Amino acid sequence: MNQSELLSDLLRTPTAPAVPGRPVDPDKDFTRQIEVSGDAAEVTVRGPEGIDPESTAADVLRAHHLDPAEWEITGFRSSEWTMPNGEPGVSARFSFGRRKVPAILVRPNVDELLRVFEEHTPAPRSAEPEDGEWTYVVALGDMQFGKVDGDGYEGTLHRAMDCIDKAADLLSQYRWRYKIEHVHLAWLGDHIEGFVSQGGSNVARTQLTLTEQIRLTRRLMTYAILRLAPLVARLTVVAVPGNHGEAVRVLGKGVTRYDDSHDTDALISVGEALALAGEEYAHVEVYVPDTDELTVVVECSGTVVAHAHGHQWRPGKHFEWWRGQAFDKTSAMHTADLLLAGHLHHEFIDTDGPRTFIQVPAMESESTWWRHLKGTRGAPGLLVMVTKDGAVPVKEVVR
Repeated sequence: MNQSELLSDLLRTPTAPAVPGRPVDPDKDFTRQIEVSGDAAEVTVRGPEGIDPESTAADVLRAHHLDPAEWEITGFRSSEWTMPNGEPGVSARFSFGRRKVPAILVRPNVDELLRVFEEHTPAPRSAEPEDGEWTYVVALGDMQFGKVDGDGYEGTLHRAMDCIDKAADLLSQYRWRYKIEHVHLAWLGDHIEGFVSQGGSNVARTQLTLTEQIRLTRRLMTYAILRLAPLVARLTVVAVPGNHGEAVRVLGKGVTRYDDSHDTDALISVGEALALAGEEYAHVEVYVPDTDELTVVVECSGTVVAHAHGHQWRPGKHFEWWRGQAFDKTSAMHTADLLLAGHLHHEFIDTDGPRTFIQVPAMESESTWWRHLKGTRGAPGLLVMVTKDGAVPVKEVVR
């Protein structure tokens, strides 16, 4: 190996494999939106060329228990658009008005409705887990090791280890319902307090040195991998950069690449150690963002899972940011089904059609500055999920 090859090998980072673009999927690539106000309705449909917008709009009415025969089109607008897979599509907006018909009051037969309870027989519970391979996701972040707030770094470390233990124990329970041989472990940033946040004003309230903070992070990541790896055939591990983990700032501004982060370098170091451990950990895959990137996208049992710390968008604007990223056809974000984030220190789950956004709570017990400002303490923990093909039927907070 010459010197150039050696340098390239030393600087190589474990980036995730590219997620291929999907073929057109009506459940994901069509958009059907309806707004109803009194006797007026607006229906917007989007899809590939060749769809029948009018019949599709009528289907939207039926899906919302509105009889198309009772509505008439009062306005229409159509335009072309580019779908997430880059192919041309059609966007159409229909205005409907309710037809003027004499009102006929029909009183339901209550006895017939109540008979449903008498005739209903609960479906027998299956003794076998659901078909197909599912992925068990464990997501955590915002340990901010080193700060004095709350119960400090010792309390955060003990709590994180306890939560990881509980998450590992829960896997056996979920296997009664789902076939799981893949666990995905997501580290969502701000694993250390660092000394670059708030222009360095957090230094006086940070008890550990930078190297001690990083060492705790590496050891916790290793602990989680050692705890979970023996339980499954495949373990994927991801880390993304947080704002506290930035390696270098000058005058409050980052001056190096976006992926220059202690949050991710800690996992890179753990991954290098695993590579030296031999076949026992050959089924563990470690991924961090590509050069100058902040996100990682990994496929988990047909669900495309995206990871970001969450400091890229304003509170509540996660879907707006996601839509902007998805507009770039070269970005894997346009194929994502599930977005995991941290940063705002409290659990939050939101959905938009088939897509799911999950924000995990912080692992630290509180931000004293926030408590003085708002009076709110933390509710630390992590989140576990079960997912397949874009669906996330299980979401549980572990404390």
